[in-house]
Amino acid sequence: MPPRHTVTHSATPMAPERAISARLDYPLLALGVVAVSFSAVLIRWADAPGLSIALYRNLFAAAMVVPLAVARHRAEMAALTRRQVLLAVASGAMLALHFATWIPSLDYTSVAASVVLVTTQPIWTALVGRALGERMPLAALGGIALALAGAAVVSGGDFTVSSRAAFGDALALVGAISAAGYFLIGRNLRQQVSLLPYVAIAYSTSAALLAPAVAIGGQPFAGFPIRTWGLFVVMALVPHILGHTVFNYLLRHIEATVVAIAIMGEPVGATLLALAVFGEVPRWTAVAGGALILAGIYMAITRSRRVEGAPVE
Repeated sequence: MPPRHTVTHSATPMAPERAISARLDYPLLALGVVAVSFSAVLIRWADAPGLSIALYRNLFAAAMVVPLAVARHRAEMAALTRRQVLLAVASGAMLALHFATWIPSLDYTSVAASVVLVTTQPIWTALVGRALGERMPLAALGGIALALAGAAVVSGGDFTVSSRAAFGDALALVGAISAAGYFLIGRNLRQQVSLLPYVAIAYSTSAALLAPAVAIGGQPFAGFPIRTWGLFVVMALVPHILGHTVFNYLLRHIEATVVAIAIMGEPVGATLLALAVFGEVPRWTAVAGGALILAGIYMAITRSRRVEGAPVE
């Protein structure tokens, strides 16, 4: 009997190179979660407005992948259909919307409330994915619920009732829904398009859309110290390239909901990094909630079905 997480699509055995890469999928997923966990620490060090950070993180990431995409996939990029290009642009728009709503939400509502709401993205991913034909076992949905309960414990009930906080909560919720759209579009398109062409279009689109958001928000485009510019580059390299790009690679082989569930581990990683870097000792609620989040992630992922993909690129 095959393992519970394996799905057999045909009698044809998995290609040897894919069988080898399949064993790396979950270690890579863990690497991606660790990479995005550095976001909070790097953002604090950068000491710059949120939308400016989002713009340059995407812009520098695009600058890293576009030349590689053109050099290695020029013919494929030229052959992309109008639909494929539009989907990649739509994915980039969802990524830009995620950054443009979630980061500003921190100015209106508590950090805890924002984190809890933005970590609902697996719910939206699972709901839309189910409508598109992706199915998750009941036990995996239970794991999502357990992880969300952990996120609520981390918050310690730190929710503020006011019109300002309600606006921030709404922004965080939009950030969660747009992140779900980003992963679901990527899951669909990555079955047809190589990694570099896809992320080149998505990251470039995100940066192009965030630029007017920075202008409208009255946030600066320049005037940052050299240290901040250097941190923008590090953000592009670590949370974006080693984080988002790894996730986008895995979307060809793993269901979008599984990736979204794994990202729920980001607050746990960020808490540990804050302890190591800033000496911030987490509250007992953060420790207890973090344990629930990790247990929920483990339960959801181990009960989810691996999707056999195309040969590794």
